Amino acid sequence: MSSDLPTKVDKNIENSPQFSVIMPTFKPSFDLISQAIESVLNQEFKNWELIIVDDGSGDVDIQRLLLAYAHKDSRIKVQSYPENRHISAASNQGLAAACGKWIILLDHDDLLEKTALSHVDDAINVSSDCALVYSDVDKIDEGGARSDPYFKPDWNPDLFLSQNIFSHLSAYRSDLVRSVGGFRLGLEGAQDYDLALRCIEKIRPVQIVHIPRVLYHWRIHAGSTAHSTDAKPYAMLAGERALNDHFARLAIQAKAQYVGYGYRVRYALPIQLPLVSLIIPTRNGGKLLQKSVDSILAKTSYSAYEIIIVDNGSEERATLRYLDSLSANPKIRVLRDPRPFNYSALNNAAVKLARGDVIGLVNDDVEVITPDWLSEMVSHAVRHEVGAVGARLWYIDDTLQHAGLVLGIHGIAGHVHRYLPKGNVGYCGRAALIQDFSAVTGACLVVRREVYDKVGGLDEALAVACNDVDFCLRLLEAGYRNIWTPYAELYHHESVSRGFDNTPEKQARSAREVAYMKQRWGDLLLNDPAYNPNLTLEDEDFGLAWPPRVAPFAVADVQLAPE
Repeated sequence: MSSDLPTKVDKNIENSPQFSVIMPTFKPSFDLISQAIESVLNQEFKNWELIIVDDGSGDVDIQRLLLAYAHKDSRIKVQSYPENRHISAASNQGLAAACGKWIILLDHDDLLEKTALSHVDDAINVSSDCALVYSDVDKIDEGGARSDPYFKPDWNPDLFLSQNIFSHLSAYRSDLVRSVGGFRLGLEGAQDYDLALRCIEKIRPVQIVHIPRVLYHWRIHAGSTAHSTDAKPYAMLAGERALNDHFARLAIQAKAQYVGYGYRVRYALPIQLPLVSLIIPTRNGGKLLQKSVDSILAKTSYSAYEIIIVDNGSEERATLRYLDSLSANPKIRVLRDPRPFNYSALNNAAVKLARGDVIGLVNDDVEVITPDWLSEMVSHAVRHEVGAVGARLWYIDDTLQHAGLVLGIHGIAGHVHRYLPKGNVGYCGRAALIQDFSAVTGACLVVRREVYDKVGGLDEALAVACNDVDFCLRLLEAGYRNIWTPYAELYHHESVSRGFDNTPEKQARSAREVAYMKQRWGDLLLNDPAYNPNLTLEDEDFGLAWPPRVAPFAVADVQLAPE
C-alpha cells in the first residue's frame, strides 16, 4: 500500500513526533563531523534533538567544536567520556539521554538529506501504528560527490536476512528500542543490524515502512564499510553472530554465514525428507529432455524425489524411444497427455497423480549445475510462510537468465539481471542473495503440494505465458511469500523446446494472456514491492527510471509492508 502526501515544511511542532538523532563519535575528522552536524541543523523539520556521545576521542579541538555547537543550539546535547567504550555502549548512553518518540541513528561522518526528518514524519503520520521506518541511501565521498544510490525494495524479510537493508536511514520508535534492551555489547560493527533483528521480532510487517527516497548520504573513505566491507571484517562477522542469535531466539533451524557480499542462510531440512514430485512436460523433447533428466539423476544430491514426465503428444521416434527406455527406472513415470498444449493444464493434471508432498515444476530444457539444488529449494519450500521457491538459471554461455521476476517490466514481468555475466553479484548484491520476489519463473519452481492445491494450481486460462506469474501472485494474495535462491543453479535452454511466439495465432494468444493479467492484477503490475519506483520498467538492469516515476520533493511517498 502506498500513500502520497504533500511535503509540509512548516510543521506544527506540538502535534509532531520528536526525533532524537543519536551520533556516537570516536576520533572523527573535524570537517566531516562538522558537516554531519550541519546536516541536522539544516533539516526542514525542526522538532529534533541531536545527542552526540564522544566516546573517548581525547581531542581538545573536537571537544571545543562539539561544545560550540551545543552552545549555538539548545537542541544539541553533548556527552563526553574519558575512555573509549565502543559504539554499542556509546549508543546506549545516547539512548538513555534521548527524549524523542523516535530514534534516528547517524554516523559521525555521514549526512542527512535536508528533507529526511520531514519525510519520516510524513511516513509516521500516514501509518500511525508504524514502529520502524527506513529509506533509500547513496554514498558521498570526502569531496561531496554522490554516487551508488541503493534504491531498496519495500520490506523484504529474506533480503534483510542477507543484508541489512535498514542501514541507512533507519528510524525506530524509541519505546520499541528500549523494550528490546537497546544495543547489545560485543556486536560492535553490526550493533544496528542486531538491534533491527531484535526489533522485527516484536512487531508486525505492516509496522515497517519504506520511504523510496535517498534520505541518507553514507560517507566513503578508506576505513569505511561504504568503501568496502573488507575495511571492517569484524563487522561482517558480528553480523553473522547477530543473525544466528536471531534464529536461536526464534527456534528456527537455520545458520547464517558471511559470504563476502552479504550473508547466506541455510535452513535445515526435515529429518524425514519429503518426497518431491518433479513434473516435466515435454513434446518431442529429444536430446534436451534426455540431458535434463540425466543431469537430475546423475547430479541431484537430494534423494527423495520422483520424476513425472508428461508427454504432450510426442511424435519423433528418438523421443518416443527415449521415453520407452525410462520405464525401467523406478524413480520415473511417463504420463501420456496428448491434449492441445496448455502448460497449466498439463501440470495440474500431473499434480493430481503425483505422490510427493512437494511439487517441482521443471522445464524439459533445464540442466542441473549444483548437486544440492533441490535440497536448497526444498529447505525453503518447507518453511510455513513460503509459497513458491525459484532457482538461479543460466544461459549456456554462463550469462544470467533468471534471478527473480519483477512486475511491470516490459508490461507484465521481466527477469531482472538478465545477461549478467557469471561472477557478477549485480545491483547491490541482489543477483547473489536469497530474497523475496513477487514472482519466480515456472521453469524451475518448487512449492508444497498443500499450498499448490490451496490456491487452485495454475490457471488454465493462461495456457502458455504468465501462468507462473499469476500463480505466484495468488500465493502472495493467500499470505505466502515467494523466495528466490541463488544457491540452486541450473542451465536453461529457454524456449528451445516450445519455440517462440512468432506466428499470428501465437501472438494473438499472447496478447489475450497479457490483457488477462492486466485486468486481473491492475496496479500491482506497476508497483512491485520487491522493486523500487525510482527504477526503470523499460529494462531489467536496475537502471534509473527516466522520466522519473517518483515526483521530486513535491510528493512524499510511503510504502507500507503488507499485514
